[in-house]
Amino acid sequence: VQLQASGGGSAQAGGSLRLSCLASGSTLADYAIAWFRQAPGKEREGISCISRTGANRAYYLDSWKDRFTTSRDNAKNTVWLQMNSLKPDDTAVYFCAAARTGCPIMVAPTWVDYWGQGTLVTVSS
Repeated sequence: VQLQASGGGSAQAGGSLRLSCLASGSTLADYAIAWFRQAPGKEREGISCISRTGANRAYYLDSWKDRFTTSRDNAKNTVWLQMNSLKPDDTAVYFCAAARTGCPIMVAPTWVDYWGQGTLVTVSS
């Protein structure tokens, strides 16, 4: 599967952005989809994961659960990450990623079978 992330850009603190991850080359419903981000000088960290059907979702920090929402529409081959109440600390390159296994208790880059290219999010104060 090929993944194309989009929707990044600049936002003010407190604003919102919606990232999209469009899949091609394979059936999206075969994969759980996670979102990761990597800030300058930091390791890539897992934000969320949504199961193949969308029935189960995981957010890997409580603060993200309050502000971020992941969803999917397999008919559209698309997964989204809605980000609200953005903070300057959210500035990072955001990646979507796919795996044939279910969402793990804690998602890590080693879980990933396929990566999308990143999309840059810049939040200014």
